[in-house]
Amino acid sequence: MRTPTEAAGLAEAAGPSEAAASVDLRHHGDAEMRDGDGARSGLTDLAVNVRADTPPGWLKERIAASLDGLAAYPDGRAARAAVAARHQLPPEHVLLTAGAAEAFILLARALKVRAPVVVHPQFTEPEAALRDAGHAVRRVLLAPGDGFRLSPDAVPEDADLVVIGNPTNPTSVLHPAESIAQLARPGRTLVVDEAFMDAVPGEREALAGRTDVPGLVVLRSLTKTWGLAGLRIGYVLAAPETVADLERAQPLWPVSTPALVAAETCVSPRALAEAGHAAHRIAADRAHLVAGLRELAAAGVRVTGPAAAPFVLVRAPQAARLREELRERGFAVRRGDTFPGLGEEWLRVAVRDRSTSDRFLAELRAALGRQ
Repeated sequence: MRTPTEAAGLAEAAGPSEAAASVDLRHHGDAEMRDGDGARSGLTDLAVNVRADTPPGWLKERIAASLDGLAAYPDGRAARAAVAARHQLPPEHVLLTAGAAEAFILLARALKVRAPVVVHPQFTEPEAALRDAGHAVRRVLLAPGDGFRLSPDAVPEDADLVVIGNPTNPTSVLHPAESIAQLARPGRTLVVDEAFMDAVPGEREALAGRTDVPGLVVLRSLTKTWGLAGLRIGYVLAAPETVADLERAQPLWPVSTPALVAAETCVSPRALAEAGHAAHRIAADRAHLVAGLRELAAAGVRVTGPAAAPFVLVRAPQAARLREELRERGFAVRRGDTFPGLGEEWLRVAVRDRSTSDRFLAELRAALGRQ
């Protein structure tokens, strides 16, 4: 009988300077949308997980109005207080960042870490940031045969930093909050990337706002749901002492005035209500996409499920070649082999409206017929 660690496929990485098993940790979905010269292509974007048709007009108006204040240095107090109130926390539990990516860098540089572990497959920036900061990173690889589900006892007891996504990019798995909370230990920092949690109806299984989990650090992004990837805004929720450590590692005025206005606006009651409606719409559109993909099972297509995020992970024969043919047919999807624990047979597909998904499914069906 396999131990939990063996079942999850625990892998050791020798050191920060070693290429991480030839996996390109810096490859992201936006690369799929660029042509050979680096210009943005005219492909239909199923590779990037930013919600389509965003930001909404009312949000753009608020951001545009902030430009009149650019002569003054940014003041993040109002935005910080708004984010804190959204999660029913005191402001000292909040740190505003230039997107979640900056938060990963701050965690890697500011915290005294000896034995970090990253649970994969997941967003690769946490591991890249840790390696860049000189840390040797161990991986816990969740298995497709288990539906990429977390077994808390698969994480080594000596880990003093554990990073996991929920819902996880790229698997779209939503782990039970209590399963993740079981990873907490005295002396351990537990980092939960909840960048896509606001796309989950009711934000079920969220840990944001919890203060009863020792060492908990929750990261949130406002770029996905609101289409603000170019503005760079996110935040950290953690104990005040952790926030203070991270804040000392930030440069002065790390978040611009327009981004601060966006943060304050995106946690307003109006925005939260719209995000809630969008989450239900995404769930319906995802169910439509998954149903269409499952009709291609005879051609070898498999969907990881149940999916909970605004994207799905798909396994398909000759996926690398299939991805290129889909490009020729006008659709960009995300390659899966740059995520530790996945290989060339995996693709990530963003959830879009039903019309777009139907067009994609028709082209996918035709491409599979040519193989």
